[in-house]
Formats: sequence, C-alpha cells, structure tokens
Amino acid sequence: MTHHSSEPTTSSLVDQTHLAIEAFFTALAEHHSVPDGLASRLRDRYERLRTDQRHLAEDEPSRHNLAFALAVLAAYRELSPGLPDAELLPLLERAFVEPLRAEMLAGVAAALDAAPDPFALMVEFSRRRERDYFGPAFAFSHPRDDDREHIAQVDRCFYHQVLEANGAGRLTPVLCAFDANWSDAVDPERHGFAFERPTTIGHGGPHCPFTFRRTTGREDPPRVTAP
Repeated sequence: MTHHSSEPTTSSLVDQTHLAIEAFFTALAEHHSVPDGLASRLRDRYERLRTDQRHLAEDEPSRHNLAFALAVLAAYRELSPGLPDAELLPLLERAFVEPLRAEMLAGVAAALDAAPDPFALMVEFSRRRERDYFGPAFAFSHPRDDDREHIAQVDRCFYHQVLEANGAGRLTPVLCAFDANWSDAVDPERHGFAFERPTTIGHGGPHCPFTFRRTTGREDPPRVTAP
C-alpha cells in the first residue's frame, strides 16, 4: 500500500527512517529564515541524541521509532531559542508531514481503489503496521474487531514516552499528524468505509483509537423461505 504497508525488513526500516528524517530536516532548512548550516546542525544534534538515548530502544522497530521521536526533539531544541512554541510547533508539523504526503496519499488511494474489499485491505495494513512497524514498545488493544468495524487502540505510545522522558511531551502531536498522510486517502463513498481517530495520547487523551468502520454493504443476504 505504501512504504509502510508491507512487512518491513531491517534494511527497509533503515531506508524509510532515513528518507523521512532527511526530508524533515531539509524542509526545515528550506523554510527557515536563516537556513545556513541548519540541516547540518540538525543532523549533528539528532545523532548526539541517538547516541545518548539508544538504550531506550530494545528491538528493531523501537530503534526506528526512537529515531523519529529524537529527530523531532532535535529540531525543537535547535530552533526553540529563536521561535516561540506557537510558531515553532506548526512549523515542525508541516515539515514532518508535508514532504512525503503526496506520494503516500497517492499510494494508499491507488491500493484502496484496486482492492476488492478496501476495508479488509486497510484492516490488514493496520494489523501489519501494529505488529511489524510499531512492535512491542507500543501497546495495542482491540475494543472491536469484526467484519464491520476494527479498532486498533494505542494504550501505550512509545513516541510519547520518549518525548515525556525528555520533558517534551508537547511535541507528540507532531508525530500524530503524520497519520493523515495515509488516513486522508480514505474516501467513504468510494471505499465503503470511514476512518476516525477522535483523540490521541499526545493530545491529552487516554489512548489513540484508530477506528475503521464500514459505511456500506456486506450485510447478510435476505433469507428465502420455501412456500
């Protein structure tokens, strides 16, 4: 479906992480009023954070998710002396989300359009993502999981834990915003299901309920009674 949809290998996770973080730092440098050397400073700060906090990651998925959280933290620490949060947080969100948005939206939309059952495809994507991309550093529950509705509820968010440990839990919504790069491709009229995530841990909620719900079809056929 996207570069996050297939079962990730170690090399693919490395490539995905590097691509996204480089795009993030490049976008910040391009939009900053004084960009000279900024991308290099961001990379240096990020690498120092990774070295200092590598103990927080216990497996391959958590190493790459740690990298995303620390990239956002590095950017915040580098830029916050010159920008108030009211300006900086929206800037970080745009730079984190927008560089890969068009490619991801197109890939997800094309996959859903081609699927015999777009809802089933998205549920399978969600399950693989939960298992292989997030891994055990995140805790999920499933308040509902049937052929009409699938809820993948994040009860423990590793991103938020990392940022909270660094006194920067307010940055978690920057990472939450990236999900719009795939979820905005869902068209209920065309794909027969809707997506919603009414709150997240990063926004102060108790959990993050990723909810996929059919909007059309697949009811049982009417019973025919013999005369």
